Amino acid sequence: MSLTPQWLDELRARTTLSALIGRSMKLTKAGREFKGCCPFHNEKTPSFYVNDEKGFYHCFGCSAHGDAIRWMTDQRGLGFMDAVKELADAAGMQVPAADPRAAAKAERANTLYDVMTAAQDWFVTQFQGLEGAEARAYCEKRGLKPETNKAFGIGYAPDSRGKLKEALKHFGEEKLVEAGLLISVDDKEPYDRFRGRLMIPIRDPRGRVIAFGGRILGAGEPKYLNSPDTPLFDKGRTLYNLDKASAASRASGRVIVVEGYMDVIALAQAGFGEAVAPLGTALTEQQIIMLWRMVPKPLLCFDGDSAGQKAAFRAAQRALGGLKPGHSLEFVTLPEGMDPDDLVKKSGARAFGALLDQAEPLVERIWKAELAAGPTSAPEDRAGLKQRLGTQLANIADTEIRRHYADAFAERFDMLFARKTRQPQNAAQRKGPWRPNSNAPAPPTGDAKAIGSRGPDLLMQGILTALLSEPALLMRHQEVLSHSVPRDSGHARLLSAMLDAVALHSGKETLDSAALLTILGPDLYNMAQALLQGDGTAFGFVRKRADNGEMARGDAFGQLDEAIRLMKQRPELEAALQRATEAAGFDLTEESFAEQQRLRAEKQAFDARLSALLQRDDLG
Repeated sequence: MSLTPQWLDELRARTTLSALIGRSMKLTKAGREFKGCCPFHNEKTPSFYVNDEKGFYHCFGCSAHGDAIRWMTDQRGLGFMDAVKELADAAGMQVPAADPRAAAKAERANTLYDVMTAAQDWFVTQFQGLEGAEARAYCEKRGLKPETNKAFGIGYAPDSRGKLKEALKHFGEEKLVEAGLLISVDDKEPYDRFRGRLMIPIRDPRGRVIAFGGRILGAGEPKYLNSPDTPLFDKGRTLYNLDKASAASRASGRVIVVEGYMDVIALAQAGFGEAVAPLGTALTEQQIIMLWRMVPKPLLCFDGDSAGQKAAFRAAQRALGGLKPGHSLEFVTLPEGMDPDDLVKKSGARAFGALLDQAEPLVERIWKAELAAGPTSAPEDRAGLKQRLGTQLANIADTEIRRHYADAFAERFDMLFARKTRQPQNAAQRKGPWRPNSNAPAPPTGDAKAIGSRGPDLLMQGILTALLSEPALLMRHQEVLSHSVPRDSGHARLLSAMLDAVALHSGKETLDSAALLTILGPDLYNMAQALLQGDGTAFGFVRKRADNGEMARGDAFGQLDEAIRLMKQRPELEAALQRATEAAGFDLTEESFAEQQRLRAEKQAFDARLSALLQRDDLG
């Protein structure tokens, strides 16, 4: 796909900016322009102006400025390509496809969107008809208002194996199976997946229906049934209500993560429109990254029962590896046995808002969970607590954050177990029983002349450069890359955007280098160009790609595979060496010293492999 400046200019020209913005906020005519209160900051008098002739908006209060595409990305929270596609649909323009095969794939996806839209319309019709009486009664019992049901598109699937299949038969059974609406079993006639259930549509960031969640109305299991993964739907990379919550979170400055659909809907009815939920699974690393793009510290508000609190702790553990300065999670503790829906009904929105204001930081949640994981009365028990906390520390990739967490754990440990006479006033002077690696020397870096302190950053730089040149390789290494957290914040943002682009184009048109650069947007585009034109060519796997021979390309790809393996192994090896160093520091024995030395040697061998890939000796 290649979006030329001329094509984008035509798209902007066909979009009436005041009409687009007027869907989300109130605008009044002011001469040849329109004005309103800025949606990007709180103000009482209008300072936000929209000029259709020039095709831009501007706020004289906070300097927010942009065109139609910028409005969709900044106010709606869409990615660049999602914004372009939605505007193009409204303007009656076709987004250019890379080749006929890509166009065919895009057409196939569009057909599935049509299938899901038709299914959604049919479910809503059933909800409003005679057969939907039980479903409407259920919603009324849950305290949902008719306008809430309409806003969230709530529908009903009759208890039948073939009514939906018959209603949508013009799409063909194959498409209905592919969309996850029918179940196909060998040697049996396909039948409706959802039967006798309240239907809740799941939408993508553009508001298009991509899946369904069905809640059973009577007795039976499972209580909730979700669509399977399809070409449109990946439950691990989707958050329920993200399309509506994105705009609401910009106004409130927060996003609330709850466990289920009904919690989200109940909170929205109570005035908390910034709530989202995972889809029947534990919160994934990718979903946490999506949340961090909305706000720096999402609020996790899981149910107050044991299962809910365990789910919250699992999310806390998964977040540790991706922590970066200023970004974390906070936790809202509900009364035992209650969920957000229960609390709002019983005590009202004000009570729920008060709980949000008392949110607990991630470090406190980890500490409390590990403290409660076992007894602490005996010295051996306290040693076990140290070990558990040390394991959590090892999962934190960012060195500076890991040090601060070590200090925080040490302070809490001292307050509980150190003798009063051994607690100095200044935490920096404390000589308590434990400071887990807060001042421990960094592990050796092997051949410093060949590697230098910039080694890991240069390795990531080379990997990004190679992947920018050959975006197809992103799919090959997607799983490993999605779990990596570059030390450089710019590299982290670029890698995240590249992975998002791959996810967006999965099963669609071929993603080449030019298309990837276009999708990245202006800021990351400049960074990517600098990498492509810079010293990433220090790596053999980048330089060899320029050759035309298949042997050279094969060598380059093999070296890239090796580089990504090294990138994945480095934090694991450093964490193991750190644990061994701590163990030796706490209790130096012949065994602990030998293990530390073994890992030191392994680290030196690792750095030698990295040095061979770098292929230059002036990196320090």
